[in-house]
Amino acid sequence: MPPAAEYQSRTVCRGCVSQTAIRLAERRKKNRMTSIDNTGNIGVRPMMRRVMAIAVPALISNISVPLLSLVDTAITGHLGSEVYIGAIAVGGLIFNVLYWLMGFIRMGTSGLVSQAYGAHAYRDISVQLVRSLFLGLSIGLALVILSPLVSLVAFDLVGCPASVRPFAVTYFRIGILGGPAVLGMYSFSGWFLGMQNSRFPMYVAVSQNIVNIIASLVLVYCFHLGVAGVAAGTVIGEYSGLLLCLWLWRRSYSRSLPRVPLSRAVTGDGLRRFFSINKDIFLRSLFLVAVMSCFTVVGARLGALPLAANALLMQFFTIFSYVSDALAFASEALSGRYIGASDRTDFALMVRVTSGVTAAVALVFFVFYAAGGGAFLSLLTDERATIDCALTFLPFVAMIPIVSAPAFLLDGVYVGATASRLMLYSSMASAAGFFIPLLLFLHSGGNYALWASFLSYLTVRSLAMIVMYPRMKRRAFAIAAETKDC
Repeated sequence: MPPAAEYQSRTVCRGCVSQTAIRLAERRKKNRMTSIDNTGNIGVRPMMRRVMAIAVPALISNISVPLLSLVDTAITGHLGSEVYIGAIAVGGLIFNVLYWLMGFIRMGTSGLVSQAYGAHAYRDISVQLVRSLFLGLSIGLALVILSPLVSLVAFDLVGCPASVRPFAVTYFRIGILGGPAVLGMYSFSGWFLGMQNSRFPMYVAVSQNIVNIIASLVLVYCFHLGVAGVAAGTVIGEYSGLLLCLWLWRRSYSRSLPRVPLSRAVTGDGLRRFFSINKDIFLRSLFLVAVMSCFTVVGARLGALPLAANALLMQFFTIFSYVSDALAFASEALSGRYIGASDRTDFALMVRVTSGVTAAVALVFFVFYAAGGGAFLSLLTDERATIDCALTFLPFVAMIPIVSAPAFLLDGVYVGATASRLMLYSSMASAAGFFIPLLLFLHSGGNYALWASFLSYLTVRSLAMIVMYPRMKRRAFAIAAETKDC
């Protein structure tokens, strides 16, 4: 064969190999993204497996969340003074409220990504991650820059004792340096959940706890940094979690998704909807924080005994919320997926399955709280007066799983449907359901009125979301159809 002909032949062969490699890469990419995305009449058992595959890791993640503050409290509890514990308690309260209000970063991302996942809109999946990270990191940096002002306002609102304040300010000023990492993890957690993957957030939560424990112990007991060491250990754990998120994303997703420049993410289509959703969820969180904060403040004004009893009884609500939130995460991811795919059949099946599981869980908790609540209180404290006071209001607490279960579940469905405006309406109605009876009956009813108002809040929230559900469903699928047409 002449040299020119041989060169041409090799060039053609290389071109064929190159085209084949491209086709195989595209096929692997499609298979990786859609291998578990077989929609349409999958049956109850397969749907249950999908729900549990998301809910169980999410439950482990939820349980690990309070460990961060528990570790900090346990370490400071051995520093030799109660002011250190008080500093962690006050600083932790401020961080809890602050980051709770920033929860829209995770929820807004999860809904948008799960819908893009269901619609196989791979470029939009990448856009949402870049957009969410940009927002989260920007807000985190703003919190760091404004931390002197934030701490001044926050500690004045909390009413921190003078002996505790210097240590609490130190804890806050160091801890806020982890703001960008925390909000960056919110972005990744919402994105992973939207991709139907709750295992990665679980890995991050567990590893973050381990790093936090080790770093805090070393800084406190080896370098004798006290409260500052506890705060620095927490920050180190938070940045280790963010780095793990980035590594997991790069290892599992970066090669199978198109890359999107930042300029497209902050100026592209859907930006207005992105900020509208996040604004509504932020306002919704404000109403929920107002209710929970008011409950604590009013309980404190009723006296030390009701305050202590209410603190114990709220642990019942917290435990139930961890389990219910795990099921809500599953409904959040799957509802967005099926709405994005315009799959009404599997959406309806998912709602039936998760509703059945949630109802069963609520019934189990109701029986346990009603029959074994007194024994559980005895595990939490040995103060007889506090236990007796708490037992008086235990019937209110036993009803919490029954009246709040629909709200927890539908909250996930609404997030997946990106029905943020309806979520805002339900939070406004439920806040009114709390504040109106509290104002009317607190003077005469005391702590009874407080707990009755709290039950009213949960009940109104559930009823509002049930009433608005048909409207939410119609609107969500209509928007998904319009998006596909575009």
